[in-house]
Amino acid sequence: MTATAYAMVSQVRCRELLTRLALAAFIGATAWFMVPGVWPAVWFGAVLATQGLDWLVFRRFRVNPSWEPDRAYVILCSMTTVLGVVVYAGITAYLWFRGGDVGRIFAMVQCAGGLLHVSLHMHPVRPILISAVASHATYFLGLPIFGAVATRNWSELLIAIGCLLYLSHLVVAVRQSSVTTTALKSARDAEQRARQKAEVASAAKSDFLAVVSHEIRTPMNAVISAANLLRRTRLDTRQREHVSMLIDAGDVLMGLLNDVLDFSKIEAGKMELESADMIVRERLATLGRLWEPRAMANGVRLTLRIAPEVPEAVRTDPLRFQQILFNLLSNAVKFTEDGEIVVAVDWDGARLSVAVSDTGCGIPPDRLAQVFNSFEQADVGTTRRHGGTGLGLSISRKLAEIMGGTLTLASVEGQGSTFTLSLPVEAVEGAAARPQRQVETSDTLRGRSILAADDHEVNRRILTLLLEPHGCRLTLVENGAEALDAASNEPFDAILMDMQMPVMDGLEATRRIRQGKVNGGTPVIALTANALDAHRAAWDAAGVHAFLTKPIDPVMLAGTLAEACAAERREPVDSAVA
Repeated sequence: MTATAYAMVSQVRCRELLTRLALAAFIGATAWFMVPGVWPAVWFGAVLATQGLDWLVFRRFRVNPSWEPDRAYVILCSMTTVLGVVVYAGITAYLWFRGGDVGRIFAMVQCAGGLLHVSLHMHPVRPILISAVASHATYFLGLPIFGAVATRNWSELLIAIGCLLYLSHLVVAVRQSSVTTTALKSARDAEQRARQKAEVASAAKSDFLAVVSHEIRTPMNAVISAANLLRRTRLDTRQREHVSMLIDAGDVLMGLLNDVLDFSKIEAGKMELESADMIVRERLATLGRLWEPRAMANGVRLTLRIAPEVPEAVRTDPLRFQQILFNLLSNAVKFTEDGEIVVAVDWDGARLSVAVSDTGCGIPPDRLAQVFNSFEQADVGTTRRHGGTGLGLSISRKLAEIMGGTLTLASVEGQGSTFTLSLPVEAVEGAAARPQRQVETSDTLRGRSILAADDHEVNRRILTLLLEPHGCRLTLVENGAEALDAASNEPFDAILMDMQMPVMDGLEATRRIRQGKVNGGTPVIALTANALDAHRAAWDAAGVHAFLTKPIDPVMLAGTLAEACAAERREPVDSAVA
């Protein structure tokens, strides 16, 4: 018998102690009412004493639930149970012999209830169960038999037969209860094991995705950055076309990778939203500038229509808003070969609605329900003709729902489709949401001393090619230890830090640099292929100025560095003024 079973029985008995005492008081009062005398009071006093002894003996299991009792303590528990039941049920004998017909009926009902109670609550521990049931059964069967023999009224044996039938039914009920309890426990244990297994699998999947993301982003950084650098050189028409194809293919690969990572985060319930002010027309104009050339290349017009009542700025998650519309416009451009794509924006005072309509092929009625399913597309040949994972629309709808909104679809085959995004947002006063003045990148970076730590030689070469044209003075190191050594001896205007490096990783190096005197306040910018939210949180905890992921966006890198250097340059001025 496991210690857990003893502990459970002990806890049940302790929890119901007051109930048993209250019931005993009621039974004693009823017995005194039927047969006035001192014995009901004496009986109640004995009940108090034996229940106190029971509480004391079983207390050890409550104090230490994992304690496994030895044979002697099991015998002590069993004897305590026998004593408690004999005394508690002893009132039935008093009522049987002194209470007349009513007393005998009351005695049998009280004893039957006691049998049911101990059978249901003590069945996990067989020695305790047998001790309690045997004591109750002695009264339950013994009193009718003893009465029949004593009075020579053999018809009273029929009562004993009825009691015997009750006991048989009780045995069946207890057995079934035990089976049910065992089955439930097995089911809970199986569920717990399955949950633990799922948690292990989820952690393994997260680790796998982190590794895959890092390993893909590292070479893609070289491919895309080299292509961007090549595009800056003097190329003939055919060479420029080849570079454009290379960059477009890199963008597609990164889009696929980001889709898979976003889907995994949503699936695991780890997608976190931000809340920030967003200039509505500016954000939509940016998307228009991005997709208009691609639409025009297909012979399709891209039109943006914003209702006058749409506020200048709203509070939402700008990144996820842009991601949803990016997917919708990508879908519209992909499936529209002639006609027009219209982005219509409306406002009803509480919700911002953006409808993306196209004059493309449309979706068959029997495929509408599958469009938002993960890894599914409207036509089995879609992936072959247009590419994609089938995750874009699924992610967009789930993001809309996480943001408290909806994403719906209306489509007519052969005429086109309309996807409508509706989000609850808060209008923001225009002045509060106006973007800050852009820092002039070239002027700010010229002559600036930048420390860059990255263990890949190709990445260091790319940083050199990207930043030296801005007039930066670069110091390149291969790991966090070298970065810490350099930062301890020379002041820098900004530090670019990779995450996974030999000898010392970027997080540890950043923490130690923060503790130093020379560059303790220098802006550190994380520039890493580790792009998951957990990595971003780790960098935030280390106190970085900004978080950038590979492949490197040249414009974003230069802009972030310029902003960091400008902020660092202003600090002494602000202090002087203060």
